[in-house]
Amino acid sequence: MRLYHHSRNIHDRNPQGALPCGSSLTISCDYVPDGEEPLHLYWSDLGGIRVLPMQHIGSRATVTFTVPYVPQRAGYCFCRFRDGRTFFYGGDSGEGHFCEAPHLYGVTIYDGNFQTPEWFRNGVAYQIFPDRFYCSDKAKFHRRVQAYRKTGRSITVHENWDDNPLYLPHGGARVYQPDDYFGGDLEGIREKLPYLSGLGITCIYLNPIFEAHSNHRYNTADYLTVDPILGSNVDFIRLASEAKNYGIRIILDGVFSHTGDDSIYFDRFHRYGNGACSNPDSVYKEWYRFRRYPDDYECWWNFQSLPNVEELTPSYQDFIQGENGVLRTWLRRGASGWRLDVADELPDEFIRGTRRAIKYENPDSVLLGEVWEDCSTKMGPEGRRGYCNGDELDAPMDYPFLRGVRGFLCGDFDAYALNERLQRVRENYPKPFYEACLNLLGSHDIGRAISAFAGAPDSESAPREVQNAFRPDEKAIERAKRLYVTAVAIAVVLPGVPCLYYGDEAGQTGLRDPMNRKTYPWGHEDTGLIAAVSKLTNLRHWHPALKNGHLRMGAIGRDLFAVIRYSGDETVILLTNRSDQPQNAVLYPTMLFEGADGDTPVPFSGIYFAENGEQIPADATIRVSIPPCGYRLLCKDNV
Repeated sequence: MRLYHHSRNIHDRNPQGALPCGSSLTISCDYVPDGEEPLHLYWSDLGGIRVLPMQHIGSRATVTFTVPYVPQRAGYCFCRFRDGRTFFYGGDSGEGHFCEAPHLYGVTIYDGNFQTPEWFRNGVAYQIFPDRFYCSDKAKFHRRVQAYRKTGRSITVHENWDDNPLYLPHGGARVYQPDDYFGGDLEGIREKLPYLSGLGITCIYLNPIFEAHSNHRYNTADYLTVDPILGSNVDFIRLASEAKNYGIRIILDGVFSHTGDDSIYFDRFHRYGNGACSNPDSVYKEWYRFRRYPDDYECWWNFQSLPNVEELTPSYQDFIQGENGVLRTWLRRGASGWRLDVADELPDEFIRGTRRAIKYENPDSVLLGEVWEDCSTKMGPEGRRGYCNGDELDAPMDYPFLRGVRGFLCGDFDAYALNERLQRVRENYPKPFYEACLNLLGSHDIGRAISAFAGAPDSESAPREVQNAFRPDEKAIERAKRLYVTAVAIAVVLPGVPCLYYGDEAGQTGLRDPMNRKTYPWGHEDTGLIAAVSKLTNLRHWHPALKNGHLRMGAIGRDLFAVIRYSGDETVILLTNRSDQPQNAVLYPTMLFEGADGDTPVPFSGIYFAENGEQIPADATIRVSIPPCGYRLLCKDNV
């Protein structure tokens, strides 16, 4: 018997990828039996298991049916019955294999009315850790610090903008406290809008800006007020308004699974007067989970400074999601969306309520979620999470993309493995969701990209002293910068929203937090690197094919990964090389057959211009040399 099925080949599964509820799906395979037994499709969904007979025509078996009308994750494999036994053929993704028990290919089924904001899908994002981007006025910062000290709280000031962040306990503390500040503020971001506009940025994602008593501000003290060290609510309104004049919108970071202990709502230190911990009759007491009042309460990851909240408490939901709640208030002040911190720790019902609130206020607002895994298969206490069902997130922070691109360029695995990782996400996500994924290359939670490409130790396991002492030589840094630009090229050319972590484009380094939260290196930034990155990020505005064109991608060698985007007569081709030697590549479109566009012809003829000005002829194939740790970007226009 011969049986072959490839879930990412449109001839075997049509349509490709995630499907709207109630869609028609055709599944086929090559099948040459060794007897008379017909092949069946084994289909499993929330309604149970169905065994569907397949039509046999020559060496092909096929079946067409309607998928469920309720969003869910379904699955299928093939089976045949012989001599009282059942034989199965299935897999996770791509090519299948014979198996003794059902091994199901997954199919994501989502609400067909689901759409994501076009302005976000087609843009370029920039993440800013506010304290470390730019200080607009050092004297004003010092006045704010003095006012803060009068509250009795500790704060450490860096007089030198280029200092490294503190990472060890200081001031007599037993554990590290994130209480050192450099003075970055909202006005500083506003003053740098021309710089961000020149980078082609259309969206700023801000780490928390609300009043809090740490430099990271994930321990919210007041959701409705800008932290006084950053500025004022008026400063935010001004920033958002002026940013829109540059075509830039702002997404805020919402930390709703917990608050700070030193906050209006919890008030552990009796500074505010009516918090859950300071007043047993507080209106906020029902938000929290006290095991023994007032000292024993549930905390986020056992940090006493971060008491968990009961997100589905009606008064808390109204405070966050109501007509005059946190979400809608900040949209009225000029924000264009929200990023949900630790979205995997928020109930699905809370996320759905958040989506309803922001979309009611502004249908064009965007809702992102911090999810580190595949959103279509993520499980939680409630079962499968509904992130991409169509009624929750618009998109996630795409850590699978980050890990795939970094792992390939760092040499952890080859281009074939990269293709497998990227294709699985494409296969599993609804198209509007996939096109809005935040394709980040760095963030405040992981080591910086250039450090990773320079051979940094594993920041998950290396002690902070080891991380802080990591100093790659100049040769390693230059190689890492070439790889970083190559990573940006991949992020720009693939569907999704390329996202720069502030300072990466200027050559900043650092391992895991707080080392990855160094200041932007104003005055000694790598201008050549900025120019190389800017050249790529601005391509989104010049080439329609990069916004909504067809996609083919895949490995063309262990060290070589290729992407083709095409729309009408326009074709943009990216060829990347992660090795330390130049590579000669041969590309023809049929090499890259996976996905929804595997059968859509690619206009592949004429003269292409490379990013270095070289002219490359194409006639069914393209032959080109790719520099070490670099890329070739080919376009019909001389860009």
